[in-house]
Amino acid sequence: MKGKKIVAVIFSALLLLSVALTGCSSNSGGKDEVTLDVFQFKVEFKKQFEDLVKKYEKEHPNVHINITTVGGGQDYGVALKSKFASGKEPAIFNVGGPQDVKDWEAKLADLSDTKAAENALDGTLEGVKKDGKVLGVPYNQEGYGLIYNKAIFKKAGINPEDIKDFNSLQAAVEKLDSQKKDLGIKAVFALPGKETWVTGLHLSNAFLAPEFDNNVLNAFNAKKVDFKYGDAMKNFIDLQNKYSVQPTVSLDYSQQVEELFSTGKVAMIQQGNWVYGSIAGIDEDLAQNNVGLLPIPVQGYKEDAVPVGIPMYWAVNKNKDKKVVAESKKFLDWLYTSDEGKKAVLQDFKFIPAYKGYDLDKIQDPISKEIYQYAQSGNTIGWVFMGYPSGWGMDTLGADIQKYLSGKASWDEVVKDSQKAWEVARK
Repeated sequence: MKGKKIVAVIFSALLLLSVALTGCSSNSGGKDEVTLDVFQFKVEFKKQFEDLVKKYEKEHPNVHINITTVGGGQDYGVALKSKFASGKEPAIFNVGGPQDVKDWEAKLADLSDTKAAENALDGTLEGVKKDGKVLGVPYNQEGYGLIYNKAIFKKAGINPEDIKDFNSLQAAVEKLDSQKKDLGIKAVFALPGKETWVTGLHLSNAFLAPEFDNNVLNAFNAKKVDFKYGDAMKNFIDLQNKYSVQPTVSLDYSQQVEELFSTGKVAMIQQGNWVYGSIAGIDEDLAQNNVGLLPIPVQGYKEDAVPVGIPMYWAVNKNKDKKVVAESKKFLDWLYTSDEGKKAVLQDFKFIPAYKGYDLDKIQDPISKEIYQYAQSGNTIGWVFMGYPSGWGMDTLGADIQKYLSGKASWDEVVKDSQKAWEVARK
């Protein structure tokens, strides 16, 4: 009898343990818990992204996602290298194109089997393909040019439709400058010379892309850079610098976008559709009703085109656990192909999608709508700066432009030093 009681007690204990384990399993959907560490660059949609991730975690209780955002005034590339060097490698991170693919190839999982890769728009994956593998999926499409304040232009008697080339832009700038006091502006432009990504990457791209036939792979494979449109680049920099809030070499992104443009203290800034949220956060009426986009005039090439491209790609760290890699792919697919993800991409992130299956009539902000119209008409300049040698755009050309802006280097010295650095990097 005593033996039977012992057996009964053991059986009861095992039964309770089984129930407890079943309960634990049901709490996580019957799956092992997985943590995804995301290391991403886009500060403009940080909060919206974090909010969407919370929804994903509710739908997928076994998945926990930690997001670290590094961008804006910080160098994402440097931060990413430090992150990997620390031993705390992220599961999902960002790469910029063929140069980054080469630099990070040992870490990049093949994403060819994802729905995101399958639905990416034609041509958007060219910069991240290698040996038949897709090593990244696009964030979105972006474009940039001269963002202007419609109300200031109207008050100055300037019709933006009349600005079709560099000469008409210069005439408009001079007219705005002559009316600064009446218009209540500090200057026509705010040129953030402190931000070498603005000058060394975005500005230079408009003038270097033509010599590489607007193809990022051509730039990546080029042994030298000629600066065929270098004089046009100089003229555009000089125009902004002459009529900008000074000193331009210490002017940063936040001052340019938030302190000066969003408060109506300057009429124009060289930026892209990613600034919409920042402007709207300060003056929603300005963002929604009084912001327009002008092209960057490349004299001798296209003077009425807008650079449009993929700013960054999502990559998955193939060296993580297989379950982490699989869940990372599932998350990226959900982000861009699920109904909830697609809604957030358009309405919350204010992205121009780089994927099929979106209602493009629902693009939210006026800057993105104009960029989409330029893209639809084919009146664009390609993004080749992702094919520059590693660090060349910001650390060499951007730094040299800073010296030029502060009078410490001539334009010829900028060109020659940058050419030499390109050739050395390609050897």
